[in-house]
This record gives sequence, structure tokens and C-alpha cells, in this order.
Amino acid sequence: MATNRKKRKAQSKIKPELTELRLDKWLWAARLFKTRAIAVEAINGGKVHINEIRVKPSRLVHIGDQLDFTRGVDRYHCVIEGLNDKRRPAKEAQLLYSESAESIQKREDQQEIRKIQNANVVHPDKKPNKKQRRRIIQFKGR
Repeated sequence: MATNRKKRKAQSKIKPELTELRLDKWLWAARLFKTRAIAVEAINGGKVHINEIRVKPSRLVHIGDQLDFTRGVDRYHCVIEGLNDKRRPAKEAQLLYSESAESIQKREDQQEIRKIQNANVVHPDKKPNKKQRRRIIQFKGR
């Protein structure tokens, strides 16, 4: 009799495997965005597309969906491989999606171009002093 109760209790803790999950929650759980609020902001800003369609945060994602999103200046193209509603360690979160080799290559090329462009930018050695700041403000016409 006691063993039956233990079995039932153990079975009640097991959740059935997820078949769909909200997009904002999945992005957060996959560690692609630090918070759900930031994920919602990106989605509402049109930076996230599923199967090449602009979506809302409440959109349900499924395994096999194609996800395109922009984070900063980098563009990512991923395929959803798994669903999880909890934020787990990074090693586990990386198993939830796979990024295409083409996407990785494009992103690395863009980073290299940015590095080359920023190599010629001259940065001042120190901040301007008070007199120099006043002259800058006067020059700008404020």
C-alpha cells in the first residue's frame, strides 16, 4: 500500500514533455536574452522572426521552428531543437537550439569588418579638462 503511494507521488512530479512554449519564455530559458522583459522588448521591436514572420511575445514555438533574431548588431539564424520552461545552466540551454554554420560565418565576418573599421579610430588618451569641456560646449553652440 505504501509503495503505491510512493509511485503515485513520484509520477505526479514528472511533467509531460513540452510540445509548445511561449516565445518570450523560450528565449529567456535558452539564455538568448538575459530577462524576459528584454526578450519581449526585442520581439515587440521587430527583431525576432519565426519562420520569417514577425511575431508577438505570446506566440507558441515548437520544435523545428526557424528563429531569426538580432541582438545588438549581430544577426542569428537558429533552429529550435528543444523546449524548456525553466532557465537552466548554459550547457543545457545550448541544447535547446542549433545555429546554422552560415549564420556563424556571417557573424564572424561582420565582426572582422567592424574590427578593421575601428582599428583606424583614434581614441583620446585622457578626458578633456574643465577648460577644454567649456570650449567644446562653446564650439557646439550650446
